[in-house]
Amino acid sequence: MDETDHRLIAALRADARAALSDLAVQLGLSRTTVRARIEKLRASGVILGFSVVLKEDASADPVRALMMIGIEGRGADRIKRQLLGLPEARAVHSTNGRWDVIAELGTDSLETLDKVLNRIRRLEGVATSETSLLLSTRAPGR
Repeated sequence: MDETDHRLIAALRADARAALSDLAVQLGLSRTTVRARIEKLRASGVILGFSVVLKEDASADPVRALMMIGIEGRGADRIKRQLLGLPEARAVHSTNGRWDVIAELGTDSLETLDKVLNRIRRLEGVATSETSLLLSTRAPGR
């Protein structure tokens, strides 16, 4: 991928339904070149597909947080499975550095989030944690 591919992907992230002609003008390319590059990115597996983000999806979790978790011993796989079993877990990430796992959480209230955090902290093998509330989110191009 070159710089043009990266710019094309950024434009598609901003509006995946943009017309080829609009993308061409925005990127300073021909419509044919834009179409060819999108097809090349799809064929190579860089672009897996396109999706729709609904307003209700964005507001489904009024309280969102990232919980960084330090795990003692070799319980990371078990703890990740337990986290993924929580209805409030939106994603679970392995990471390096100070924290072993980062859990993306979404709840309907701070009170519910507090209960989820306490439940996670009580999991066997969770040694330490730190949680940050997500106050606002901006996606690329928005």
